[in-house]
Amino acid sequence: MPPTNSANEIAAWFVGNIDRDAGDSITHLKLQKLVYYAQAWSLALRGAPLFEEDLQAWAHGPVAESVYKVYRGAGWDALPPPEQVPEVSAEVAEHLSSILATYGDFSAKHLERMTHSEAPWLEARGNLPLEARSSSPISKDLMGRFYNDLYERVDDEERAA
Repeated sequence: MPPTNSANEIAAWFVGNIDRDAGDSITHLKLQKLVYYAQAWSLALRGAPLFEEDLQAWAHGPVAESVYKVYRGAGWDALPPPEQVPEVSAEVAEHLSSILATYGDFSAKHLERMTHSEAPWLEARGNLPLEARSSSPISKDLMGRFYNDLYERVDDEERAA
């Protein structure tokens, strides 16, 4: 199934759906990681991307360049709520809510460290030093396989327990 949303729509959904009343906030760095994990788990569990754009293996982890262009001005500050939260299908909203519930409590730097330890980002970076600039695309195929394998391992462990 072809993607019906853009990376920026997925990003704006996250920015618009954090629980500000509970004191939650989101930075650009954290937003990029949530967009990455949303795409990765969609590829693994739904067998389809949420958006067409390739994520790139930047020094601070995966980045959707179009999202970077929109939010780069915020630096390390919390992002303000969007003027309008984009409409997504019920299936996509459920998926994004699950990603937010799973990864939303982690700090941006913790999420960065997680992505730095996982095969899709590592393979796209190759032998580059950690701080080196890169626009190498992260393979959607590898993302899907890596997170599907992770899901199956966790599922097997839970059944064995």
